[in-house]
Amino acid sequence: MELNSRLTDKGQRDYILIQRAVNESDQQAYEELHKFYRDSLYYMMLKMTGDATDAEDLTIEAFGKAFKNLTQYTPDFAFSTWLFKIATNNCIDFLRKKSKVDPAISIDRNDEQYHATTQIATSSLNPEETFIKDQKIELMREVVQRLKPHYRILIELRYFKEYSYEEIVDELDLPLGTVKAQLFRAREKLYTLLRESKDRI
Repeated sequence: MELNSRLTDKGQRDYILIQRAVNESDQQAYEELHKFYRDSLYYMMLKMTGDATDAEDLTIEAFGKAFKNLTQYTPDFAFSTWLFKIATNNCIDFLRKKSKVDPAISIDRNDEQYHATTQIATSSLNPEETFIKDQKIELMREVVQRLKPHYRILIELRYFKEYSYEEIVDELDLPLGTVKAQLFRAREKLYTLLRESKDRI
């Protein structure tokens, strides 16, 4: 099938993988799509929910829904855009349902852009709940601090300060390829640490 010329090189790469997955039931193609977007999707879910366990579950759900409906994808826009829209809408539904149980969570809608935030009603928390919440925050910091210094700096710049790749290149005076490669390894190590800490979070 002819590729959409409006797609970027990455978009065309993804579309080829999608065709392999849909037409040939190529499991390797599914795995590659998952590998390309797993980390960025997980961190988006983590940012929206503020909870590592929920973020992990929602990441799995998003890929599951996307892969189940892969035949509905069209190359009018990037696969990543389609995937992240599925993930965002699913997360909003999750938070909306959760807010019915916990009124401390609110969902805001801003025009066509959905934005989910978790608002902690501190005044309604009893001392035990406040302690648990503080421990979760401290644990997340502790996990990041367990990374080697150069990995920790990359994670902090990319996900805490929300630097672009170009800004990280300028900040650390490193080649773009090196930044991307090291950030990938840093994400893998952080993901492993988070998994190991799952029972404590």
